[in-house]
Amino acid sequence: MTLRATETPHPDACGLDQMADSAILDVLFQGQVLAAKTVAQAQPDIQRGAALMAETLGNNGRLFYAAAGSSGLMGMADGLELSGTFGIPPQSVRILLAGGQASLTHLTGAIEDDKQAAQADAADITERDCVIALSASGSTPYPLEILQHAQAKGARTIAVVNTPDSPMAKLARVAICLPTPPEPIAGSTRLGAATAQKIALNMMSSLMGVKLGHVFDGLMVNLQADNAKLRARASRIVAQITQVPQSQAASFLDKANGKVKPAVMLAKGATDPQHANDLLEKAGQNLRAALLELKPEDIR
Repeated sequence: MTLRATETPHPDACGLDQMADSAILDVLFQGQVLAAKTVAQAQPDIQRGAALMAETLGNNGRLFYAAAGSSGLMGMADGLELSGTFGIPPQSVRILLAGGQASLTHLTGAIEDDKQAAQADAADITERDCVIALSASGSTPYPLEILQHAQAKGARTIAVVNTPDSPMAKLARVAICLPTPPEPIAGSTRLGAATAQKIALNMMSSLMGVKLGHVFDGLMVNLQADNAKLRARASRIVAQITQVPQSQAASFLDKANGKVKPAVMLAKGATDPQHANDLLEKAGQNLRAALLELKPEDIR
């Protein structure tokens, strides 16, 4: 039987356990570098995936990240950050991890084969949603079962895999294939394969945030300022965009209930918070487009 690349022995790992620590680390580091480079060739598909994600949220659908083991942790890391970074409502993002919460303290192999659990976890996926399923092999039963269910429901589907021509890659509407080389520790896909998945997910969800209008000149204009650090960041963002003093930016944030976009609109001349929000709604929450809607007669 032909071994997948993720299971194939690494050419530089022979005698790994007998090498000096520095030499072992060099092999591990180069493995990460080579894995990361595989993301470059997947950019067209990452772009397509981001469009599906943005389309889903723009139509009040939900994003479902579905995976097991290390891939599940990569999906969870990406999905849970969407609220803080882009202001995506937490109820719009679901994490389906094989084994559920128990897997957060003890990852075991058997749970990734549990098709019944996958069917139960996928039960409320609808045609309005988008499923991002991850698997290094592209054939892990848990995410594959969820992907099949999502396809049957008419949901948008994205597969992030490290094995070309795998079942998940063939099934999904968008297949992001990251053909990482053999792992320095054969089969340990928490290494290069997981790194490539993390990079691809970060790129895809970040492009999604841009497409939704939640990024302005590289700034997070839809962040949830729910602590002192983020409050200070939000006021700096308002000040940077509008060129007003940070103390004044903080005052506009207060008037906008801590929301960056309406605070920017106020600083740029919107007459009051309602006017600012009306312009943002008209522009589909795209701050740059909303600013273009400000007219001289509107400015207070």
